[in-house]
Amino acid sequence: MFMLSPGVNVSEIDLTTIVPTVSTSTGAVVGQFVWGPVDFITLIDTEVKLVSIFGKPNSNTYLSFFSASNFLAYGNNLQTTRSANTLSLNATANGAAALQIANEVKYENNYYAGQGSFGSFAARYPGALGNNLKVSVCGSANVFSSNVTLQGTATANAANAGDVTINVTGVANTFVKTGDYVKLSTNPYIQVLSSNLTAIILTSGLTSALVANTSILRKWEYADQFTAAPGTSSYAASQGGSADELHVIVVDQFGGITGTANTILETYPFVSKASDAKSSDGSSIYYPTSIFNKSRTIYWGKHDPLGTNWGNTALETTFTDVTVAQRFTLSGGSDMTVTDGDLIRSWGLYVNGDVVDVSLIVTGEADATVVNYIISSIAEVRRDCVAFVTPNRASVVDNVGNEATSIVAYRNTLPSSSYAFMDNNWKYQYDKYNDTYRYLPLNGDIAGLCVRTDTTRDPWYSPAGYNRGQIKNVIKLAWNASQAERDTLYKNGVNPVVTFSGDGTILYGDKTLLSKPSAFDRINVRRLFIVLEKSIARAAKFSLFEFNDEFTQAQFNSMVNPFLRDVQGRRGISDYRVVCDGTNNTPTVVDANQFVGDIYIKPARSINFIQLNFVAVRSGVSFDEVVGKF
Repeated sequence: MFMLSPGVNVSEIDLTTIVPTVSTSTGAVVGQFVWGPVDFITLIDTEVKLVSIFGKPNSNTYLSFFSASNFLAYGNNLQTTRSANTLSLNATANGAAALQIANEVKYENNYYAGQGSFGSFAARYPGALGNNLKVSVCGSANVFSSNVTLQGTATANAANAGDVTINVTGVANTFVKTGDYVKLSTNPYIQVLSSNLTAIILTSGLTSALVANTSILRKWEYADQFTAAPGTSSYAASQGGSADELHVIVVDQFGGITGTANTILETYPFVSKASDAKSSDGSSIYYPTSIFNKSRTIYWGKHDPLGTNWGNTALETTFTDVTVAQRFTLSGGSDMTVTDGDLIRSWGLYVNGDVVDVSLIVTGEADATVVNYIISSIAEVRRDCVAFVTPNRASVVDNVGNEATSIVAYRNTLPSSSYAFMDNNWKYQYDKYNDTYRYLPLNGDIAGLCVRTDTTRDPWYSPAGYNRGQIKNVIKLAWNASQAERDTLYKNGVNPVVTFSGDGTILYGDKTLLSKPSAFDRINVRRLFIVLEKSIARAAKFSLFEFNDEFTQAQFNSMVNPFLRDVQGRRGISDYRVVCDGTNNTPTVVDANQFVGDIYIKPARSINFIQLNFVAVRSGVSFDEVVGKF
């Protein structure tokens, strides 16, 4: 700073830059699920959350579900994406045209303002599961509860049983709707089974007779779920408005979601018809916004046609008082077969490493077409993650005697890459959600072993072997490779998973799919370099737009050397050297606005072969004569 008159200027320069720690345990999975956002990345940390957002597994989705679940048995950071056919549809209200609203972004961009054509409500996500949903709206205090007068007579006594019809000309379909509860004379509240223009049919008999012009006290069928009738919010009252409140409830009508019919899923008490209404904490209570922000089951589509000024601002607005509850049964939701094209489209969300940070890719049950895309277009492009692959089911399940040959044939459909790791097996596991046993691919578990290795050691340790390679939740394997079969697999870059008597089920190899003999044909070396490259690259970006001079070069050296020294102390590398000076930052390099740091690494190697030599010697022979003096 150049000062024009005497004074003191204080400035602060930060020279404490260090190499940051990077994530190495974040998984990614794309698959078919019964529920949840489509083509949208969601962080899942537990199996409970997996079920909550993506639903329980069924016969069509269990492979994807358990690939994700098995990874979560070892770790708690899984980026999850549901893939769906573009013809899979969201359920919509009362016969409105079904359509696909893939995720919240699609809804917000295309339907949030009520410009959609799907009716009053739609299921939150595509799929047949949405056909279980029912939405009921109580738009006023009169809908919550009211008194009407019975026209006509009905005779009944305490012995009357079964459904009973009450003549109510001029009342039914105007004030009393199917699902409402009515109280007649001294009878208790009875639910209305159905109604038409001239009669109400009740779900049970009467306990006392009725007379002409009997007063009917009716209430909304879900009135007991709310503390009071809707009225006027504090916000609307402050703006000179009134009657803006309403209640909304979402129900699992047929039990397909919860297992119990008519289970209440969500309630929205005292939300507002005013588009600008806010609560005392400043958050919106406008009912379409509240539903969008909080619901896991539905989207709003349009207002009640009788609510002619619903959606206006609260300023001096008396909102239309509707006289009957609006009930919406959702239907038309469908699931179509997920294709390779659908999966590849969804996996495309993970191509850009600057957008989403992942380290371990769980391929699930993906076939060779999709796996090739994952390896070639994601892992090899990003170069900061490893794809975990399992051969197709037909190669190992009920393929007695031909497993090794079939697996090698499958492996030969995949590219050579140090960013891919292939196992050889499927495991038999109990499905607690459907009370059955399933064969499942192992790549979710193998990726999980890397998470466990990161937790107990470091990423540059091998995840294989007796110390860190124990597979969880195995009833049995599809097959158990012999030594000869393991030899065949291993020389082709396929890592055996084997059950040993008394030792459990173990990952028994640590080769990547790199065909070229190299240090990078071992997963611990590949993951070591991912950590080093990712960490140092993140630190180096703070040298961008600085001067390429001795000061910046020395700063880079002083930042990288302690980091590598720490990795060496933690047994990741045996030796290293950092060169960043005038020898590689020549005038030509400097003039080209470039900066060069050369980092030489000697990676630590894992033990794959142990040779034990036992030598018998005669009693009179000295060991010094046999092996020499120590």
